Amino acid sequence: MPREQMPVKIKVKTDIRDGSSKDTFELTAFGRYYIKENARFLQYDEAMEEGMAKTIIKVSDQEGLILRSGAVKMRLPFKMNKKLQGNYHTPYGVFEIGTMTKRLDHQFDEETGSGSIDLLYELKMQGASTGTYHLFITFEEEEEQ
Repeated sequence: MPREQMPVKIKVKTDIRDGSSKDTFELTAFGRYYIKENARFLQYDEAMEEGMAKTIIKVSDQEGLILRSGAVKMRLPFKMNKKLQGNYHTPYGVFEIGTMTKRLDHQFDEETGSGSIDLLYELKMQGASTGTYHLFITFEEEEEQ
């Protein structure tokens, strides 16, 4: 099995803070981890209310990107201490979303086949704040059956 496409078990924990309220969402998925040029990618399918969505998370030293396709179509870009514009397609139209990235860290340990992505950002939709999002993703190599 080439190390470029490693099967992984992924755990995604999302904390959303909006004023004094806090919501936490957790997800476990199976997908792939790979390195292409200077970026690292996690790819997995996610069951959502709208149906299945394919999620790709790309991280490099100073930038990140979350792409979703399928039942949900979204492009969410990240760059340290920069405001960036993305979009979220819904049956009701396309919404402009903005991110302001506060933290973007990623680690990968070749020996254990495990790693993490730590992403903290403020999110705005149509110009209005929807809160501060903390996405903490851990993954580990999964033996293929």
